[in-house]
Amino acid sequence: MTAGLLLFLAAACTGSTPPRTQPSTAADAGKAVCAQPQGNPAPETPTTIDVVEQAYNCILAYYYSGATLDTRSLLTGAFAAFTQELNRNGRDLPEATAPALTGDRKADWAAFEAAYRRTTDQLPDDAGLRERLAAATLQAIVAGLGDDHVRWTHGVQRPPDSYDDDRYDLGLKASVGPQVAGSPGSALPPLFVTAVLGGPAKGAGLRPGDVIESVNGSAPFVDGLVTPAAVTALYPRYPQDGPVTLRLLRQGTGRRWTVTLKPGLYQPDPAVTQPVSSRLLRDGIAYVRLDGFAPDAADRVFTAISRLGTGRTLTGLVLDLRDNGGGSPDEADRLLGGFAHGKVTAYLCAADGACETLRTDDTVPLLGLPLMVLTGRGCASACEHFSSAVKDLHLGRLVGTRTAGAVSGPAQMYLLGNNTVLGLPSKHHLAPDREVVDRIGVAPDHYVPPTPGDAAAGRDPALALALTLLHP
Repeated sequence: MTAGLLLFLAAACTGSTPPRTQPSTAADAGKAVCAQPQGNPAPETPTTIDVVEQAYNCILAYYYSGATLDTRSLLTGAFAAFTQELNRNGRDLPEATAPALTGDRKADWAAFEAAYRRTTDQLPDDAGLRERLAAATLQAIVAGLGDDHVRWTHGVQRPPDSYDDDRYDLGLKASVGPQVAGSPGSALPPLFVTAVLGGPAKGAGLRPGDVIESVNGSAPFVDGLVTPAAVTALYPRYPQDGPVTLRLLRQGTGRRWTVTLKPGLYQPDPAVTQPVSSRLLRDGIAYVRLDGFAPDAADRVFTAISRLGTGRTLTGLVLDLRDNGGGSPDEADRLLGGFAHGKVTAYLCAADGACETLRTDDTVPLLGLPLMVLTGRGCASACEHFSSAVKDLHLGRLVGTRTAGAVSGPAQMYLLGNNTVLGLPSKHHLAPDREVVDRIGVAPDHYVPPTPGDAAAGRDPALALALTLLHP
C-alpha cells in the first residue's frame, strides 16, 4: 500500500450523516447526501441502493469532471457488476435487465434504481447477499471513473493488536507494486522479490532476487502484461485478505518451491523500512532515501543532508524515491524549495480549465547541490509531483524507470450514509510544462531497469549510474 493511500485512509474519519432532502441540481444532490466527515468514527452499516445513490450524486457534485461526465457509462458498468454478482451467488433472474439510458442523469438514475429494485425484490430475505450486490454496484461506479485517486473505503478492518512500529503484510517488496497492478502494460516481467522486510517472508527464507512464478496459482504476467489480481494479492493489509501461496524460483541455484505466507504483524527491519535513511557515498556524495512525503518529510531530508555535510563539503545528492508512495504535495514543494525558488511545480485544474498553481517553498535555503533522483514504478502521487518538477524545471536528472502514473489530484473525503467514505479529487494534476502525468508516469532521463540478478547480488545499477553522472 502506498504512503498516499495510507494518508488517504487515515483521513477517512466518520461521523453522523446529514439528513436527506430532495435535490434540485447535481450540486444540491451531492450536498444533500454526502459531506466531509466530522467527529469520531462510527460503525459501518450495510451498503444499500440508497447508499449507491448517495455516491452517484456525490460524484456528480464534487468530482473534478463530475459536471461533464457521461453517466451512462458509469451506470452501465454498475449494472453489469450487479448482474455478475447475482451470477456469482447463483441468483440470476430474468428481471435483471439493464434499463434504457438517455443521458438525462436524473431520469437515468431513476430507471437504474427501478431495474435494481425490481430484481432485488425477487430475492430471498438474505442481508448478506443484498450487501454484496450493493457493494459490487457501488464499487463498479467508482472503478468506472478510471481514476487512481477515487476510492471507496469499505469493509476495512485494522489488524489485531497493531502498533505504530508494526507492519501487517507478507514482509516483502516486489519489483511490481500495487500502484501499477491496474496498468497491465506498465511493468516488465519477471516479478521478483526486491527486499525482505521481516515477518512471514523472512520466516519462509525468501531472498531478494527470488522470482515469483505464480501468486495463488495465477501467473503474474501473461503475454508480457501484468495480471492485476496476482500482483494485488502480494500486498495484503487486513485480516480478511487471507494467506498467499507463491511459486518461487531461485535463479542462482535453479531451485523451485512453493510456500504459503499468512499476512501478520511483525517488527520490520529498520534498515529497509525507515521513512528517511541516509549515508555518505564516495567523493562526498550524500545519499538519502525517502519512502513517503509525510508531514515532516522535507525537514527530515534537510536534516539528514546537514548531518552528512558536517565537517566536510558535499559534492552532490542522490535522492532515492523508488519506493516513495506519495503523501503531501506541500511537503514535495517544500523539498523542491531546496533546489529552486520562484518556480511553479504543478497545476491543479478544474474541468473548466481554471488552474491553481503550486509553487516552491521559498522559505527553504537553497542547497546548491547537483541532484540525481532515483525513480521507479513505486514512485506515485506526490512523488510524481516532485519528480516531474525536477525534470521540467531542470533541477536534476532522473535515473531508473518510469514512475507509477498515479497522480490524479488531491482527494477530499465524503461521508456516505452507511458510515463509509468516498474520496474524490476536485481538481486534476498537471506537471509544470502542463503535461498529464496520471496514467502515464514520469519518464527517467536515464533508463536503468532492475533485474533479479542485481537484486540477488545486492547490486544497484541505477545508483551506480547516478554516481557516475555526478562524478564521471
